[in-house]
Amino acid sequence: MAARKPRAARPVDAALKRLLALAARGVSPNRMAREADAIVAEWRQGAAGEEGADIDEQLDELCEQLTAGVAAAEEAVSDVDASDAGAVKQARHMLAALAATRDAAQEARASA
Repeated sequence: MAARKPRAARPVDAALKRLLALAARGVSPNRMAREADAIVAEWRQGAAGEEGADIDEQLDELCEQLTAGVAAAEEAVSDVDASDAGAVKQARHMLAALAATRDAAQEARASA
């Protein structure tokens, strides 16, 4: 049986993985927004001269995924034990980072 070549990751999946890796490291919301901008710029550069429909679809999906992530993070923040100051701080930081990422992706989609 011939070995299959691994499929290339879908651009949106690769972008989300990249963003989640940064979020897990606890980077600032501004850094997360810059990374989202960089991802969109890479997509646009890679699609130079091609139809922008694929980029628009990728941006739509990225925005949907990030919006869902922010909603889940908001729920998680509300579930954190308020007596654990460290956990509250970490949860709020994660929420701020995800919200900044979502906002940057939405701005990129609006300017497309």
